[in-house]
Amino acid sequence: MKSVYVLMLLSQLTAAAFPNPGGNSSKWRLKKFKSLVTFGDSYTDESRYGYFASHNGSAPPVGWVDPISNNTSSGGYIWARYVAISANVNLYDYAVDGAVCSNEISPRYVPSINGNFPSVLEYEVPAYVADSKFVTNGSPFLDIPPWGTVYSMWIGTNDLGEDAFLTDSQVPGRSLPDYTECVFTALDKIYANGARYFVLQNVIPLQLVPLYATPKNGGVYATYGDTSGTPNVTETSYRMWESVKTVNEIYKYQLPFELLIRNRYPGAQFALMDMYSIISDIYYNPEQYLASPANVTGFIEHCDARGECSRLPNEESFLWYNYLHPSWKTDSIIAERFVEVVEGRSKYATYWG
Repeated sequence: MKSVYVLMLLSQLTAAAFPNPGGNSSKWRLKKFKSLVTFGDSYTDESRYGYFASHNGSAPPVGWVDPISNNTSSGGYIWARYVAISANVNLYDYAVDGAVCSNEISPRYVPSINGNFPSVLEYEVPAYVADSKFVTNGSPFLDIPPWGTVYSMWIGTNDLGEDAFLTDSQVPGRSLPDYTECVFTALDKIYANGARYFVLQNVIPLQLVPLYATPKNGGVYATYGDTSGTPNVTETSYRMWESVKTVNEIYKYQLPFELLIRNRYPGAQFALMDMYSIISDIYYNPEQYLASPANVTGFIEHCDARGECSRLPNEESFLWYNYLHPSWKTDSIIAERFVEVVEGRSKYATYWG
C-alpha cells in the first residue's frame, strides 16, 4: 500500500507543478542547438563498436573521431546522423552496439571482443568525460557549450532482452529498478561534467519487434532467439511487453521525482521522449509514414545459416531493418521527432525544468 500512496503523491505533485506536462515546452529553454552527444546501444551506435571489433576489444583512444557511416543497424544512417544532417549540428556518438546500462547489472559477453559489451556507465560516459577534457591543436576536442548541447540517453533494448532480464540472466538480486537507477546514475555523471539539456528516450514497444513479437504478428523468436528448448513465443512476447511498460512507467514518475522532489539536477532541463508511442504510431498507422505497401511485421535483411545476407526491395515500406532493429526509414522519422523535441514543440515529449 505504501507504494500506491507514493505514486498517488507523485501524481498530485507533478499535476500541481505542471498541469499539462506534455505541452509545457516553455520549460525547455534551449536557445540554439549546436551539438548532440548520444549514449546508448546499437539503436544509436554509428561505428564505435566496429572499432572494438577490429582492435581485439581495445577501446578507441581519447580524441578518436567516430567516422560517419551509412552501414549501421538500420541498414543506412543511424537516427542521430539524420539529426546532425537535418539540424546542421555536431554529433558526438558514444553509443556502442550491444550495450546495456551497466555490466554490474546485466553483463553480456561477446566473443568478437573477448569480453562484455562496453556499457553506458562503465565505458560510454567515461569515454565522453575523457574526450570533453581533451585538447587538440590548442582547442577543445568537443564543441559542447552548455547553452547549445543536447545529451541523449537511449538504452534498454539489451537490458530488457535476451541474455539479460528476459531470460533471467541478470546478476542475481538485480531488478528493473536497478536498471532505471543506473540510467540516472549515468545522467549524474554527465550532469556533473556540465551538461544541462537532456533528452531521455524511453523504451520502444519491443513486443512488436519481430524477434519478440507473437507468432500472429510475425514473431521469429523460435528461430533467432533462445532455441535451447521449445520456447513459448507468446509468453516471451507478453513478458517483454510487461517489462517495457513497467520501465516506461518508472521513467514517467521517477524523472519528475528526481527533478522536483530530490532536486537531483538543479538548473537542468529534461525532455522525456516517448519512443514507445512513436514506434506504436508507425506500427498501427503505417500508411502515414511508410511507402506502399507498408510492412510492419516483416523486415528487410535476411541472412542464411552461412551468414550470407540479402535485402528485400522497397525498403522505404519497412518499419524494421532486421529482426531487432528499426529500418533507416524509421530512423529518419525518429530523427524528425527528435528535432521537434529539441525545438520544444513535440507532442511526444514531456518537458521538465
